[in-house]
Amino acid sequence: MRTTTLLTAGGLLLAAPACTLAQTIDPSVGNADTPFIRNIRPDRPGQTVTTSMLRPGQVQLELGTQGQLQSAAGAPRSFSQGLLRVGFFGLMELRVQQQYLPQGPAPAPATEGGSAIVGRPGGFAPLTVGAKMLASSNQDTRSQVSVLAELTLPGTGAATFTDKVYEPAARLLVSQQLGERFGLEANLGFKQRGFKAADTSRGQYLGTVALNGPLGEHFGFFAETYTTWQKTASWKPGLTGGLYWRPAPGLRLDVTAGGGPGTSTYAPAGPYVGAGLSVRLPH
Repeated sequence: MRTTTLLTAGGLLLAAPACTLAQTIDPSVGNADTPFIRNIRPDRPGQTVTTSMLRPGQVQLELGTQGQLQSAAGAPRSFSQGLLRVGFFGLMELRVQQQYLPQGPAPAPATEGGSAIVGRPGGFAPLTVGAKMLASSNQDTRSQVSVLAELTLPGTGAATFTDKVYEPAARLLVSQQLGERFGLEANLGFKQRGFKAADTSRGQYLGTVALNGPLGEHFGFFAETYTTWQKTASWKPGLTGGLYWRPAPGLRLDVTAGGGPGTSTYAPAGPYVGAGLSVRLPH
């Protein structure tokens, strides 16, 4: 655990030098045709959200599911989520995300010599809506900075999700293109439950660093380290890695494995394996 924490901290510290390096590289005129810019860059399967922005009129659908290898008592053994992204005008992207958890056991009172069964929510979780905005006026530069704002809306999921608290969140997204095909990306985010000052003091911070690149013409890899922390809790680091196959510029399929804390309200923690796909139209 200590080694993972040090790796996570070191990865987060590397994000700043990468941003400084980005300022010393002149964006090439033809950078729009490089694989890093042209090919699809989804906001999954790890915790890192890319700076990649859809063009106005483009639509991107991202679906993924994961199975827990060591689920805690009462926690879901699987977890799925979908994200719909729509390119908007003014270098803005609108998005809607929803998660799905299998239905848990129904609550039951304690029996003689046994313990009570505590029910957990299942079905479709409340919707999360958001917007991603590019800080510069050019989507094709080698270094990019974007801002993501999101809000989880209570009452928009299955009836078993009885929590009626709004959850605002925000992230700073930074990326640096390395060569024509590799990319280094980092996030720094914060989310809280509710809008009161006391809710802010109990909020959760998130830091991520991710590297992705090719292993051939259509295959590639991604690797990520991340950590969450709160004022009242210590750092909780995690790792994610996987492989992807991109048969077309606007289509990507991936397999992934990792372990660490869940970064959304209903995401389970612990080691897992998963798979998913992302498609962008028009590509």
